[in-house]
Amino acid sequence: MLFSRAFIPTLRDDPAEADTPSHRLLLRGGFLMKVASGIYDWLPLGLKVMRKIEEIVRQEMNAIGGQEVLLPVVQPKELWEASGRWGKYGKELLRLKDRKDAEFCLAATAEEVITTMVTKHVRSWKALPIMLYQIGTKFRDEIRPRFGILRGREFIMKDAYSFHATDEDAERYYETAKGAYCKIFDRLGLKYRPVEADSGPIGGSFSHEFMVLANTGEDIVVYCTKCEYAANRERAECRDEQALRHKGTKAQGEAAAPQDVHTPGLYSVEDVANLLKLPKDQFVKTLFYWANGDRPVVCLLRGDHELNEAKLKRVLKIDDLKKMEEAQYVKLCGAPVGFAGPQGLSEKVKKTNPKAVVVGDHAIKGVADGCSGSFKKDYHTVHLAYGRDFKADSYEDLRFAGEGDACPRCADGKLAFQKGIEVGHVFELGIKYSVPLNAVFLDAQGKSHPMVMGCYGIGTSRLVAAAVEQNSDANGIIWPRSIAPYDAAILCLDIDDPKVKETAVKIYEEAKKAGLDVLLDDREVQAGVKFKDADLIGIPLSIRIGKRGIAKGEVELKLRNSKTPKFVPVARTLEAVPEELKSYSVQ
Repeated sequence: MLFSRAFIPTLRDDPAEADTPSHRLLLRGGFLMKVASGIYDWLPLGLKVMRKIEEIVRQEMNAIGGQEVLLPVVQPKELWEASGRWGKYGKELLRLKDRKDAEFCLAATAEEVITTMVTKHVRSWKALPIMLYQIGTKFRDEIRPRFGILRGREFIMKDAYSFHATDEDAERYYETAKGAYCKIFDRLGLKYRPVEADSGPIGGSFSHEFMVLANTGEDIVVYCTKCEYAANRERAECRDEQALRHKGTKAQGEAAAPQDVHTPGLYSVEDVANLLKLPKDQFVKTLFYWANGDRPVVCLLRGDHELNEAKLKRVLKIDDLKKMEEAQYVKLCGAPVGFAGPQGLSEKVKKTNPKAVVVGDHAIKGVADGCSGSFKKDYHTVHLAYGRDFKADSYEDLRFAGEGDACPRCADGKLAFQKGIEVGHVFELGIKYSVPLNAVFLDAQGKSHPMVMGCYGIGTSRLVAAAVEQNSDANGIIWPRSIAPYDAAILCLDIDDPKVKETAVKIYEEAKKAGLDVLLDDREVQAGVKFKDADLIGIPLSIRIGKRGIAKGEVELKLRNSKTPKFVPVARTLEAVPEELKSYSVQ
């Protein structure tokens, strides 16, 4: 491609709305153009990068038996009602009506459509397993689109769905898909980590996210410093025995008798801890919720810990969790808002509502000289001891893990945190969609069973941004070789000089014949502009051709991520280019 004929509208200055390296550089480099909040045009350079990503994804999906389909972007309400998700998915699902007043949504995911398709055509166990995938447009109406295509509203993703006759076969294929994902990210040249994850609104019994490691990532990767354990923050486990050994409390039985102290106008752990000069880990805090709208749930946590609502949902096996309103709080426990404590709490709330339950985090079992609300306005109780003065109906892992916590899987490891960008997610769905959508098959004896499903997604457009977040510098993008828009840029530095231009065109034509994808910068602009644009765009190798070099019979080769150029004879240019590209790595 000739730069003079290419549509590459580079910008000299950073766009005002750009707030991450990928957002800034993809706009400046002429890869994207904003249309509306969270919606972008994909320009030729950006589309070249994404198509290369898609092809790698396609090859690895085909390698594990996947068959590609293309599903509609507009999906009927009836399918989502059949799965039970029409009313649950929330405002991210963009709903619309056609001219006949029939209701539809823009595809946010495709479980309903793909399952219905398989239901109509697969009847026997002999047709299973089967895996179908697509690479297409999705739309989720994010409340706060930001960071360019990292969290846009319209995006491109690969979503795959597998159907099996048994749980064992589904679990086997789940591991196969995980392995294929590792191959994909290895081929893309990215630093990543697979982590245990919460399944969220997609559902299923277990899942893994694939995180590209980057300092600008919104997600937190929790990993062990000794073993292979890794999870996202919502899923990261906390070890029970860790809770029993926390510092700052007395041993069981050493606490004095409970005593009420005056704490006028104060009810938060931080404020009361400052007043009483107590560490926050000696507090027990009470949090009031509604489970699925009709069951009161009270959670007991240590004062320095934060409730992980995703864990609470898994423990209670519920989809909906909402904080209790102040009037409901007062009615349930008989205490002013902010002054409920754990002492006798289970009996109190069950008198008001027999369905109520009190669930404690494991860590509260280590509180032997604690402080909490006294059920009286402006008073807290000190010297509370677990077992003697308070208890829960059950104890679970409810809190977010903290840096330095003991690893839940190995004896010596500690948990550490790292930022990441979620770019892929694999789910074991089980029969969550098969049963409501009647996706059944007949076994060898003619008996009907629901199909067991798996779901496997990769954000192909998000990967474009994630690669930039991980690989860029002050001058621009540094693309991994496998997804760079071009292999090399030929910079004709003195376009007016016939010999320079002739050499540049000859190398350009020979490079194309050799199978290289090259961009010839034949523009009538200063050499500095060409250098800056090549760096901004992030092409792995620059072949620089100018008067001084031609006078010496040589050209200059410079890798994008190297400060040292290499000079080679003109006649050896095409021989030297593959050697240079082999040495190019962003790792």
